[in-house]
Amino acid sequence: MKRVGIFSGSFNPVHIGHLALANWLCEYENLSEVWFLVTPRSPLKQEHPMMDFSHRCEMVKAAVAGYPRFRVSDFEQHLPQPPYTIHTLRALKENFPEHLFHLIVGADNWEIMEQWKDMPSLIEEFPVLIYPRPGYNRPVPPHQTGVRRVDAPLLDISSSFIRRALAEGRDIRFFLPEAVRGMVNNLRV
Repeated sequence: MKRVGIFSGSFNPVHIGHLALANWLCEYENLSEVWFLVTPRSPLKQEHPMMDFSHRCEMVKAAVAGYPRFRVSDFEQHLPQPPYTIHTLRALKENFPEHLFHLIVGADNWEIMEQWKDMPSLIEEFPVLIYPRPGYNRPVPPHQTGVRRVDAPLLDISSSFIRRALAEGRDIRFFLPEAVRGMVNNLRV
């Protein structure tokens, strides 16, 4: 059975922090693959203006091209909206029974998981890997045996930082994958 990490997000835009983390999880947490699950819109976030969904998918595809353990998915776009994580993971399990799906979440999201739809079932049904984010240290209760923190490198890079820097006209070429740079040149959100 393949161990597949589900890295869900808006990827607005995808950046080197996403890629480095996913690469680390494949190499050090023995995930067979990491699927970048581009979400149309998070139910918990009234997000800033987002780039078009298909454009975000194309950016992620360009960013991960050439690394055989990364896959890009628009799976959530085909599910009832809004895309609740528990429904997505159950649908993935039903459609791909040969995989064991692991949810990848940042420590910032771990702190608000009580707000997630049916969180107790989610952490009972699926392994959860929590990667570090600065300033977020909520412990994992001992009874939640399927949830664990991973010792991934701490990369304090976010899509909101990227958007802000681009809006300010800053040259942040090394924060974006080379294949994505030209796709965000005109981004001013």
